[in-house]
Amino acid sequence: MLLDIAFIVAGLVLLVAGGEALVRGASTLAAKVGISPLVIGLVVVSAATSAPELAVTLDAVLQGEPDLALGNVVGSNIVNVLFILGLSAIVMPLVIKRQLVRFDIPVMVGISVLLVAVSLDGVIGLLDGVLLLAGLGVHTVMSIVIGRREGAAAEPVEPALNSKPVPLWLALLLLVAGIALLVLGARLLVDGAVSIATALGISSLVIGLTVVAVGTSLPELATSIIAVRRGERDMAVGNIVGSNIFNIGMVLGLPAILFGQGIPVPPAAIALDLPLMLATALALLPIAFTGFVIARWEGGLFVALYIAYTVYLVLASTQHAALAGFTDVMLWFVLPLLAMTLVAVTAFEVGVRRGRRSPAPPPD
Repeated sequence: MLLDIAFIVAGLVLLVAGGEALVRGASTLAAKVGISPLVIGLVVVSAATSAPELAVTLDAVLQGEPDLALGNVVGSNIVNVLFILGLSAIVMPLVIKRQLVRFDIPVMVGISVLLVAVSLDGVIGLLDGVLLLAGLGVHTVMSIVIGRREGAAAEPVEPALNSKPVPLWLALLLLVAGIALLVLGARLLVDGAVSIATALGISSLVIGLTVVAVGTSLPELATSIIAVRRGERDMAVGNIVGSNIFNIGMVLGLPAILFGQGIPVPPAAIALDLPLMLATALALLPIAFTGFVIARWEGGLFVALYIAYTVYLVLASTQHAALAGFTDVMLWFVLPLLAMTLVAVTAFEVGVRRGRRSPAPPPD
């Protein structure tokens, strides 16, 4: 058991180091092309920070652990929105660019709906993988086109997110080193997680939704917090939205294409985790649309919801006696209260925006 824990810790360290190297190298290369920070976050940084999920998913499928592969992606998307975006908003309220509201967040919702739809038959097959990967391709191309169009008149962007500019050769070296660290870290993390899950009698799906999902989302967490502290709040949000799109399109789509039998989808994921992932994507629409800001209290609400979800998974996996009471409280009190609060806040914000657009009445 101690050796398995050591494997997980070492795997997480290597994943974070590999993600960091990829982010620095990718940011430098993207900046030399001259695209905006938002598009860097949506396309380049999100792809780089999603590399741990891709490495873990491919390795899990190769080792015959498809539940771990699916749980990693679904759990990472839930972690990204509820925990990472929520924590970033607590650090500093996040300003939402209109491009995100009008294009990128709807694409994230749409590809999440597509994933839920193709999973209903219990397997993500070859055609499903092609559809998911095509959705990612369309979003990437459109994001770059829009970014280049808007970036032509924008100020030059910083070459790197969290460091001084690096030479081109060093950026390429960082990319190669990052990939190597990610592959090794993914193998250690999957081996340790599977061994612990087997020893404790916990399903690979739950391990993927919790430990592995949080571990592979650490690069997104580090990138978003650094972006917020540097004032690049649009990159922080773009990183999360782009990462979720990349996770579904590439991290699930590519293995479904490469492996002929596809990726099996457990009934438990269809019943709870996939709908919850879709709900977290939908939750961004009213929050982003009303005030174009994710406030601190909204970030705190996201984090609280993630903690509640994690507690439920732990209680359910261990069949704890408190599961029934916890479920009743969440189902009949917390969630209805949350829904009423969101409806009231959304209605208030929409009324404020309409009031601002309405012309002042003529004087008497």
